Amino acid sequence: MPDRFASRSSSTRARASGSLVVADAGSEAVLELETLPASRNGHAPEDSAGTGQAGMGALFWICTAWVAVMVLLAITASILPIKSPTFQDYSAVNVGPGLHHLLGTDDLGRDLLSRIIFGSRVSLVIGFASIGLGMVTGGTLGLLAGYKGGPADTLLNAGSFVVLAFPPLLAIMVIEAFWGRSLWKLTLMFAIVAAPQLFRVIRATTLATASREYVVAARAFGSRTGRIMLRELLPNVIPAAISFALIGVAVAIIVEGSLAFLGLSISLPTASLGNIINEGVQNSNLQANPYIALWPSLYIFLMLSALNLMADRLRGRFEVREVKL
Repeated sequence: MPDRFASRSSSTRARASGSLVVADAGSEAVLELETLPASRNGHAPEDSAGTGQAGMGALFWICTAWVAVMVLLAITASILPIKSPTFQDYSAVNVGPGLHHLLGTDDLGRDLLSRIIFGSRVSLVIGFASIGLGMVTGGTLGLLAGYKGGPADTLLNAGSFVVLAFPPLLAIMVIEAFWGRSLWKLTLMFAIVAAPQLFRVIRATTLATASREYVVAARAFGSRTGRIMLRELLPNVIPAAISFALIGVAVAIIVEGSLAFLGLSISLPTASLGNIINEGVQNSNLQANPYIALWPSLYIFLMLSALNLMADRLRGRFEVREVKL
């Protein structure tokens, strides 16, 4: 018997530099989690990019800084030293980028930089606020349904399938036709469409997390349902939820831009990125002044790219790989 445990102990020590092995002396089950081999100085070695396993990478922080700056500009647009987005300067019609108009002007002499900053408010409010509302409603229901199960889980799961059966853009257009449109109505419509998707993602993550050892141990010790959900499940569900939510924000921004391009978002003269692009392709404006459509399109492209890269990096950073069971 001592030889058996000695051999197991030495085997475990030999593999400790490359993996973490947890074994039960009374069974042959082994759980092995991949880890990085320790360096000679006791610290984790750096990855190929030189940022380290624990780091998020320079690209992630560049994207985060870009999104933060754009959000800050949208919030403080009213106090920035820029022209009003509706001010028309007929002496500077279709002017290209220059000192007085950094991004140029449109066919009515309105400053494009000002219109893009003010117009981004609509896209960012709808994107972040709708996903936030969807996370609160769909995420809470997904956490409850995934942990408790039972008839309520079956009913909510079937309801999410019904809502997801409708194409999002068509569903928003139908709701808008009956209810009208304003910024907060559009935000609520987008939240209604996003909630079932967030419900399914968080429910699936909760189902996978609820069977882990620390949750089973908490149940065995008699912990209350609320404590298990808040202390054990929620911290492990949040990374996947945030990663998917960032992609949801990107989708909401592009859908709002599509609606605005079709004239189904915020009514003029309120600027939004979609209706600026729409103005840029009408009445031969694209040939006369391509900057009208170029700058808001580039803004949307950079914002969507940043959000998607942030989501992908978060997903990769918090992903746990189980190699052997």
